[in-house]
Amino acid sequence: MKTNPGRFFEDYRLGETIRHAVPRTVSGGERALYHALYPARGALYSSDAFARACGLAGSPIDDLAAFHLVFGKTVPDISLNAVANLGYAEGRWLRPVWPGDTLASESQVIGLKQNSSGTSGVVYVRTRGLNQRDEVVLEYVRWVMVRKRDASAPAPAPVVPELAKSVAAADLVVPEGLHFTDYDFGLAGEPHRCGNYAVGERIDHVDGVTIEEAEHMLATRLWQNTAKVHFDATQRPDGRRLIYGGHVISLARSLSFNGLANAQMIVALNAGIHANPCFAGDTVHAWTEVLERAETAAPGVGAVRLRLVATKQGAAPFALKGDDGKYAPEVLLDLDYWALMPL
Repeated sequence: MKTNPGRFFEDYRLGETIRHAVPRTVSGGERALYHALYPARGALYSSDAFARACGLAGSPIDDLAAFHLVFGKTVPDISLNAVANLGYAEGRWLRPVWPGDTLASESQVIGLKQNSSGTSGVVYVRTRGLNQRDEVVLEYVRWVMVRKRDASAPAPAPVVPELAKSVAAADLVVPEGLHFTDYDFGLAGEPHRCGNYAVGERIDHVDGVTIEEAEHMLATRLWQNTAKVHFDATQRPDGRRLIYGGHVISLARSLSFNGLANAQMIVALNAGIHANPCFAGDTVHAWTEVLERAETAAPGVGAVRLRLVATKQGAAPFALKGDDGKYAPEVLLDLDYWALMPL
């Protein structure tokens, strides 16, 4: 058989490294489409002149666009037969991605655990995105529930990796040359510095975006994500196409501009959970809780750790979990990340 049905849970081996097809050269087109699909307005990713004033050679590709490009390549090998993408940890952006860079992805299997049903299991992988010089531009761990081809196939010995609850501030990588000593708050859109945010503060980002069927499929194709549940309506009993979780991440991050316009660069992904499924017609809103602040060695550059929560219509203000400890049904995303911000 020449076609690829995708891997099932029993096809993975602990410790194996999977090189993903196909390398992709990035252009300014990805930026333009990213900004068309999401209400992205970060000045550092919109203006070469603004980026140069901050010490960079020009405006890099949006950090989440780079994430989607690296992630999308892994789907045919990791999550083509997934039931759900469960979570993220230990993510770090290590180098900016520039127009003209060519990105490739590789993943190492670091954990396997069959579910009690015997029909699926959880696969843990550490993925790296590399540029044309084999430099790692970003890395992250994710775990995904994958169907079994044969429920009677023997289960591997369970291995669940120990993962850090967050990336330490000392391990954040600031892009070479970046500084915020001449930062133009007027052009960035808001006056708020890192020190203006209090730990524990919650910010309602006010705005919402209703997801259309066509745009989420366009976005998912843009990132070359081939997961069947995003395109094929026969893959789910309810006949609905599941929205790619990364689409919700980018929508929520873009909505957070209103209140966090100066959180310019994502440099770490501490944790992330897609709490409930999202479908076309849902209206996404977002709120943020400030978890931590830190300084960096770069002039004028601080770091702020943020918890970004995406909800859909009907959610109570700052909805998260119920009395039972489970996520409220209107909560779509719970994402913990570090971003760079002027001190």
